[in-house]
Amino acid sequence: MRTEVRQAAVTAVVVAVSGVVLGLVWMWLAPRVPLISDGEAVYLKDTEGEQAIGVDGTFTLLALGFGVLSGAVVFLLRRRGGIPLVAGLALGSLLGALIAWRTGIWLGPETDVVAHAKSAGKGVVFDAPLELKAMGALLAWPVAALAVHLGLTGLFGPRDPEPYPRSFYGEPRDYREPRDDGEPRDDARPEDPRS
Repeated sequence: MRTEVRQAAVTAVVVAVSGVVLGLVWMWLAPRVPLISDGEAVYLKDTEGEQAIGVDGTFTLLALGFGVLSGAVVFLLRRRGGIPLVAGLALGSLLGALIAWRTGIWLGPETDVVAHAKSAGKGVVFDAPLELKAMGALLAWPVAALAVHLGLTGLFGPRDPEPYPRSFYGEPRDYREPRDDGEPRDDARPEDPRS
């Protein structure tokens, strides 16, 4: 049991630390939301732009990819699985998603919009901070990791032994084809117990 708990802890830490990579990739690939200041207020440069939803979508798709990858790698490295390993995968992937979210915000564009607008100047376009508005996207990584791990375990994991031996059900009977007219063959008819 100690070995399983140790493997689960290592799995959780490695998967969680890979959240830094997800955060960096998200920061690099996420579309930028352009803002502009008129000296008194800050506005969206393109009021009908879809960049804000693209930030959430990029995070979700990347998190799904990391979930598929981490679930498959954990299965390939530890085929026997076990409850502690799956719990470590779930916890690590949730922590990884949280770390990725905070890493992207921390290393992304300036989070203080007012100060950024003042430093950029009046009429100059600047990037809005990365924001994850759909907080449910944080669950994409754990759900994908657990679904892939479950699917691979169900398809390729070790099998439990049969609970009953084959002889418990008796030996299979020989099947004999019926005649062309549909009647059973004479030698396939059961014997009459009265004779």
